[in-house]
Amino acid sequence: MNFNKYVILTAICIFISCSLYAQNKRLEKANENFNRFAFVDARKIYLQVAESGYESRELFKKLGDSYYFNAQLEDAVPWYEKLTSKYNEEIDPEYLFRYSQSLKSIERYDDADQVMEKFNVITGNDQRAEYFMNTRDYLKFIEMQSGKFRLLKLSVNSKYSEYAPSFNNLGQLVFASSRAGSGMTKVLHEWNEMPFLDLFSSDIIEANGILQSPKKMKGKINTKFHESSTSFSKDGQTVYFTRNNYTKRKLGTNTEGTILLKIYRAKLKEDKWTDIEELPFNSDEYSVAHPALSADGTKLYFASDMADSRGLSDLYEVAINQDGTFGTPRNLGDKINTEGRETFPYISDSGRLYFASDGHIGLGGLDVFVSVPEETGEFSIPYNVGKPVNSDEDDFTFVLNENTKIGYFASNRRGGKGNDDIYSFKQTEDLITECNQYVTGVVTDAVSKEVLANAEVMLMDDNNQEIGLVATDNKGKYKFDLECETSYIVRATKTSYSPTEAILATNNALEYEHNLALQISTGSIDDKKEYKKGDDLALLLDLEPIYFDLDKSFIRPDAEVELQKIIAALKEYPELKIDVRSHTDSRADDNYNMYLSERRAKSTVKYILQKGEIDPSRVTGRGYGETNLINKCANAIPCEDQEHQLNRRSEFILID
Repeated sequence: MNFNKYVILTAICIFISCSLYAQNKRLEKANENFNRFAFVDARKIYLQVAESGYESRELFKKLGDSYYFNAQLEDAVPWYEKLTSKYNEEIDPEYLFRYSQSLKSIERYDDADQVMEKFNVITGNDQRAEYFMNTRDYLKFIEMQSGKFRLLKLSVNSKYSEYAPSFNNLGQLVFASSRAGSGMTKVLHEWNEMPFLDLFSSDIIEANGILQSPKKMKGKINTKFHESSTSFSKDGQTVYFTRNNYTKRKLGTNTEGTILLKIYRAKLKEDKWTDIEELPFNSDEYSVAHPALSADGTKLYFASDMADSRGLSDLYEVAINQDGTFGTPRNLGDKINTEGRETFPYISDSGRLYFASDGHIGLGGLDVFVSVPEETGEFSIPYNVGKPVNSDEDDFTFVLNENTKIGYFASNRRGGKGNDDIYSFKQTEDLITECNQYVTGVVTDAVSKEVLANAEVMLMDDNNQEIGLVATDNKGKYKFDLECETSYIVRATKTSYSPTEAILATNNALEYEHNLALQISTGSIDDKKEYKKGDDLALLLDLEPIYFDLDKSFIRPDAEVELQKIIAALKEYPELKIDVRSHTDSRADDNYNMYLSERRAKSTVKYILQKGEIDPSRVTGRGYGETNLINKCANAIPCEDQEHQLNRRSEFILID
């Protein structure tokens, strides 16, 4: 080898080795900062490493996270984009969720939806994915809920962070702010390089919700660490609030050295907050934060990532006993909590639960949702409160005076003064809190799978009364608005095809998809040459066999679908009359089989007459037991189950 080339190559190798060593040392330092949630410090180093040309999955993850967890979602997009494009096969699905949320912050909703579709495929049973798949037209639903609030001007914000408004009994709004309250700025917090938060109060001008100049709360409630998220008793003598794990001037950490959050309770004495105590269900190992009292003061709601939480934070409820002690915290369950973040609860005087979430379907970041108390003591499925409260950024800490209709919330949306700002609003309309849903689907040819345009799709209630009728568009699609927790029948018909129906029992999802496939008719019952007295209408309509449970005569749901086709034919062709003939196989006693088939025939006739409102003179019926077997399977002759099943049949014979 040429000596000069050897020297050059050796120098290059030494340079690369030194460079990699230096980068690794910088990454180690950045990782230390990141692991103690000093995201801004970590980001500076990560950016330097990235600008030098270094790439890795961990680097892109942590750069994206450093913005994501500081609510700078739009800045997280390019790093999550690099992560998903370069390391597509080995990506943690949670990063797909974060990427989708970040894309919403720049209103790339179609791209966000595509990422969520992949998230759904990978995770399979994640509740956030289920909500998305059940609410594909979520922007429409949010738009339906929008416009119920009018934002008002508010001058209380500073260049720092203000959020977590709450009402006390003095006509004041209490909120958290990182502004300097006494002429001396606090130490910057490593997480976002903002000063630590203190609690302030402002007098409310009730007519329009304008706030007077804020004052720092008195007493021992404020410390050199974070305080935020207050909730006051009706008499104003007790306050629950969030603070860093700082009790009796001692700072606590978890086993990894991280300072978490706890809820504290304080009493008002001589105009100062004192007798501060932490709540008994706090822990050094998980956060408990953001208290919200019920109107009667008997329950406390809060956010936590304690052991039975299913996401980054869940909402909980705990009873407050008359002596001031507490019950056992209870997770609010799957209707409310997801694998994402549910946080910042607020209970209005009417008992409605408002909270912020990124696990339920929203516009991006945290959105505000409302859930209504039910008679069972649980809360209803949550509803997005819509624009202008919600935006493509983080929107949270919503409170509302239901008497004046004046309320407040916080957001880091563009156009504010600081990191987070408080916004006031006037509620102009009540929110939609009744469950609405819609069914959508595609009608296709059952064999060719081609979509069928101009097919008629009818929606009926469970009494077979028509509610709506639409024609499929050129893509074979149809859609109906529905009510939740209600039974419907949807029927598709088209010339040259046999009608098909399905029973829909709606749930709490906002969107229900049901595709319908039509079979080409093997016979046309309106052609006199195609049917005659004695023909079986079940064969003409290509009905599936109508089965009953063993030793039972009630109509099963799968049989209902087929009987609805019989009803449809009777309604369309008023001249038709039928005799329902029910048969059994040869197993069991002959007399018993006759009795059982009679019961089944009567049950079938009753269903057709009642559900279809058919003239009783057009439908007769009787049971034949095992007297008309269609194969060899008589008494004492061995047969397979499939052979016996052929004899357990119902016929719908055309008569004069």
